[in-house]
Amino acid sequence: MDDSATVTGNRKTLAATTLTALFAALIAAGTFISIPLPFSPVPVVLQNFFALIAGLILGPFLGGLAAGLYLLAGAVGAPVFAGAIGGFVHFLGPTGGFLLGYPLAAITAGLIAGRPRPGTRTALWRIILGATAGLLIVYVPGVIRLKYVINGTWFQAFVSGFAPFIIGDAVKAAAAVVVSPRLRRLAADHLNG
Repeated sequence: MDDSATVTGNRKTLAATTLTALFAALIAAGTFISIPLPFSPVPVVLQNFFALIAGLILGPFLGGLAAGLYLLAGAVGAPVFAGAIGGFVHFLGPTGGFLLGYPLAAITAGLIAGRPRPGTRTALWRIILGATAGLLIVYVPGVIRLKYVINGTWFQAFVSGFAPFIIGDAVKAAAAVVVSPRLRRLAADHLNG
């Protein structure tokens, strides 16, 4: 292997590491926007938006890794979960399923949108579908966990863990669709160039 190939490989690795850490930090920064709802133990947050963006921009592997790093930081006690709290115990609470949904969101969105490649544009329908599916997949483990924590019915879990968030998540998905195409091209240049 010649020196130019080694330098290129090192640049790609550095770019991948930097972007993954950056998106993990963005997901963590989303903790500072947490709006409690009086009728639900689940607050309105921005972490799911940043997890979604990570998948759309970095692709399924690096996006999922960024969300996983965020969860690892929170599990070991960094105050990165909603309300600026941390610790593994939060995975056992009412928001634990939603937390586990963040890597699923990134992976799902990344798989549907596809890995960003230099010199190519992703079809807008793929980004829209990736954003929609990515945000919706968060609710699967979220509502399931919430049902068992509140010891309620599926209807109660749906009403307190899904219905109040649909409009806000539709806005997040729309914002993700708007910002993703340009950021995907930038990421592709750094990850593949």
